[in-house]
Amino acid sequence: MILTVIESPYAATETTTAEEHAAYLRRCLADSLARGEAPYASHGLYTQTGVLDDTNPKEREQGITVGFHWGNKAAQVAVYTDYGISEGMKQGIQRAKTAKQPVVYRQIGKNK
Repeated sequence: MILTVIESPYAATETTTAEEHAAYLRRCLADSLARGEAPYASHGLYTQTGVLDDTNPKEREQGITVGFHWGNKAAQVAVYTDYGISEGMKQGIQRAKTAKQPVVYRQIGKNK
């Protein structure tokens, strides 16, 4: 199995909700699993209630930092682009490029 970091948007935007992005992340994880990968998505793990508050800048930065440490162990990064590429995703892509990890771009559709 290929250890794969999942990059997908999480925070709400002017046109989407955090709930829509959370549902999309679940579909991204399922897609990665169906490809025989071992996906990891720190933004879906650390933002759960009672863990870290993504709206608190200090806690958001902590989550990104911890996620990047795990990400350095991955074999690749899969960027799911149906909702665009957020600033947080751009940071993850840059981290992967710096670590010389392959970055693959995928689309699975917005709503299913």
